[in-house]
Amino acid sequence: SPTAEAVFFKRLSERNLLNKVQIDSAGTHNFHPNAPPDERSQKHALKRGYDLSQLRARPVVDGDFEEFDLLLTMDWDNRALLEERCPAPHLHKIRGLAEFLLTSQAPVIPDPYFGGDQGFEQVLDLIEEASEGLVKFVIQKTANIQ
Repeated sequence: SPTAEAVFFKRLSERNLLNKVQIDSAGTHNFHPNAPPDERSQKHALKRGYDLSQLRARPVVDGDFEEFDLLLTMDWDNRALLEERCPAPHLHKIRGLAEFLLTSQAPVIPDPYFGGDQGFEQVLDLIEEASEGLVKFVIQKTANIQ
């Protein structure tokens, strides 16, 4: 999710953690290669201070399973697609972003593209909350490394 990438990037930046974490968003399908995020996503994100305009779509590639410590999915369909492609030694890296929600009880981050403005706002609310939980996770993991 480009929205999740931008929100998490900003959260890491606010805590001076960008030097410890590499972030990239990628899709399980290659429907819009090198395309910017949906204009509605950009509009709603920008209202909250997240600039998605420089992000471009790319598909998940085989090297991602090796390179990244976590591969976060938004929903069950994308998780299933990643799990099908993932080499067995890296399956533990696949998790749902909703697992990092601090108080909300959503099992997934829903796809806002077929709804109205409220769907994009709800997704931003969930991604912001999950990003806070993810930052806490990263801080804990990096503290254990040092």
